Amino acid sequence: MPMRTLFFSAVLSLAFAGPSLHASESPNLVVIFMDDMGYADVGCFGAQGYATPNIDRLAEGGRKFTNFHVAQAVCSASRAALLTGCYPNRIGIHGALGPKSTHGIHADEMTLAEVVKQKGYATAAVGKWHLGHLPQFLPTRHGFDEYYGLPYSNDMWPYHPEARPGTYPPLPMMENEKVVDAEVTPEDQTRLTTDYTTRAVRFIERSKDKPFFLYMAHSMTHVPLFVSGKFAGKSGKGLYADVMMEVDWSVGQVMDTLEKHGLTEKTWIIFTSDNGPWLSYGDHAGSAGPLREGKGTAWEGGTRVSCVMRWPGQIAAGTTSDAMMATMDVLPTVAGVIGAELPKHKIDGMDLWQVVSGGPEAKNPHDFYAWYYQNNQLQAVSSGDGRWKLVLPHGFRTLNGRPGGMGGTPVKYEQSRVQEPELYDLYADISESKNVAAQNPEVVSKLQSHAEQMRADLGDMLMKKATGTGTREAGK
Repeated sequence: MPMRTLFFSAVLSLAFAGPSLHASESPNLVVIFMDDMGYADVGCFGAQGYATPNIDRLAEGGRKFTNFHVAQAVCSASRAALLTGCYPNRIGIHGALGPKSTHGIHADEMTLAEVVKQKGYATAAVGKWHLGHLPQFLPTRHGFDEYYGLPYSNDMWPYHPEARPGTYPPLPMMENEKVVDAEVTPEDQTRLTTDYTTRAVRFIERSKDKPFFLYMAHSMTHVPLFVSGKFAGKSGKGLYADVMMEVDWSVGQVMDTLEKHGLTEKTWIIFTSDNGPWLSYGDHAGSAGPLREGKGTAWEGGTRVSCVMRWPGQIAAGTTSDAMMATMDVLPTVAGVIGAELPKHKIDGMDLWQVVSGGPEAKNPHDFYAWYYQNNQLQAVSSGDGRWKLVLPHGFRTLNGRPGGMGGTPVKYEQSRVQEPELYDLYADISESKNVAAQNPEVVSKLQSHAEQMRADLGDMLMKKATGTGTREAGK
């Protein structure tokens, strides 16, 4: 099966090198987290009409993951999973927190920054945070030495095209725990990608003599789209392509800085996105390629995102993996590599170093992954090997084949519904177009049992089981 083929470089021994926990020096870690970037928005994942040479160079020197997922296809929930290794509903984070939200990440949760702090890492968060904007929820209270960026999405401001006047206050820019610009303007937003990049480069240069963790969470390609003058119109393919070219430039700046200071071989880079494209925005949205639907759904176009990782000497160059993996596996995998302790409370991710490195025993140890959305609705369950996906009865938004909006104004979604459980063989049908539940009753039964396990643990509003026994409260 083509989707199950693993492509390795000529030097297979690189793929099987031992993880760095056996080395005398822990790797630097750089996580570049895009916002609303579609599965097919990067050149090496099929982008059409514009180039992303730096991200492609990252892939050529590392490993593409074609079956990499976020825990939920929405901003705050997705970030919570990446940074804590937990299903976001386990820790009380749902949807997208706004400027009027009074909750956020709990002080007792251990973030990826706090994990690497055990080993003396310098840590910085640059860009969009979105796990609570009040002081006790900010990055500097959760393991990051420094922070510069927006506390939530860049559309949560008075210029929002769909919001009533007064819905959103002015959008603030923050440095550490202080507001340094009380009212971000459209002109300010044209400088966001450049400003984030400058801050990231400065942090690397300051921290080059010790291990460091840079969490670079771009505000782009979330609407409203903005691009600097140096990239405006450069693609010839519209604003979205211009924005992607500028983000690619930013990735190149980070890579070049690492190279300049002799840090390339010592640095593990992870590039991915928080969810799929916001399709209702049409020409201001990305592409999910062959995947069904996009952001805000539990279909593959919502949760499956492009991912590239590079760590020379540990991750084989020019390789591709279609093994299942999710953002919540990043924290325990990093902890295993550097020899750090995991949180004492339950997390949901697992150490997938063998999958990341391409080791000979590479196998995802998860029995399954669960896909929640909305107010704790269990909408789908996938087998850990990534082959089978059971889509449970639920309502979802869709354009139903219609084009999205133009020029930054979205069209309205229609509502559709899955009436009975639907089973998809993703090895043969990545587009989730053919329901094979009737032909595979034993697979349906097994995934249904996993669904019941999740309902007992985390609840399911669709089954009138609002909460399970394994949830923890968000910070308030």
